[in-house]
Amino acid sequence: MVLLKTPAEIELLREAALIVSKTLGMLASEIKPGVSTLYLDKLAEEFIRDHGAEPGFLGMYDFPNSLCMSPNAQVVHGIPNDKPLENGDIISVDCGSYINGYYGDHAYTFEVGEVAPEVKDLLRITKESLYEGIRAFKKGNRIGDIGHAIQHYTEQYGYGVVRELVGHGVGKDMHEDPQVPNYGKPGRGKKIKEGMVLAIEPMINMGTKNIIQMPDGWTILTQDGKPSAHFEHDVALVDGKPQLLSTFDYIYEALGIQSDEEDEFRKKE
Repeated sequence: MVLLKTPAEIELLREAALIVSKTLGMLASEIKPGVSTLYLDKLAEEFIRDHGAEPGFLGMYDFPNSLCMSPNAQVVHGIPNDKPLENGDIISVDCGSYINGYYGDHAYTFEVGEVAPEVKDLLRITKESLYEGIRAFKKGNRIGDIGHAIQHYTEQYGYGVVRELVGHGVGKDMHEDPQVPNYGKPGRGKKIKEGMVLAIEPMINMGTKNIIQMPDGWTILTQDGKPSAHFEHDVALVDGKPQLLSTFDYIYEALGIQSDEEDEFRKKE
């Protein structure tokens, strides 16, 4: 059952989402060659707790850490470890927070040092597809329109769209209905309604769409070993239009990036 949120609940979800946004912004300046993902995980847990929240992922379904850290061919759900990041890596950082009874959940794939041009393209197209999906999250559409927008945008570049892993509703539970695939047909699926809050998260592979799971029971890899990118925002339907609850602004501030990509989805003051 899809749980529609009141304006007051949406503001509580925004608070939770922004703690994640600030955590990712803090990590942005720490992600560099020679740094371990376990070190970054510890920084994130301290930062989230210092902001009055709890790490949303820690202990959920028995996950052992606060961040899912997935480098290179790892799609999602990578477990932080002591292995140092290397120049040319990419690293998907998926983070959650829990505060005042609500969850925030979003992700960004970072470059580590100097990254190959074709990998930069994968990251750029995947992030652009996220906003294509968000644009389709509007009154009169259905969930399938979101997935179709992401799939159409990414497959024209020859990329693989992961089928087994999807976005989702978010609220008092981290994972709520509806599921939000990154592929689909227009006009299919649940109707998009006022008060829906979704975590939209394209997971896009440079090669095949097929994935495998590592023996740790968590880490998901591309079947062909090629890189994968993952970007995620929390979005609410307000006045029939998508409104971002999360932001990449803190990341961009840390990295010195100028961007207006979120302007059309910001809360109107």
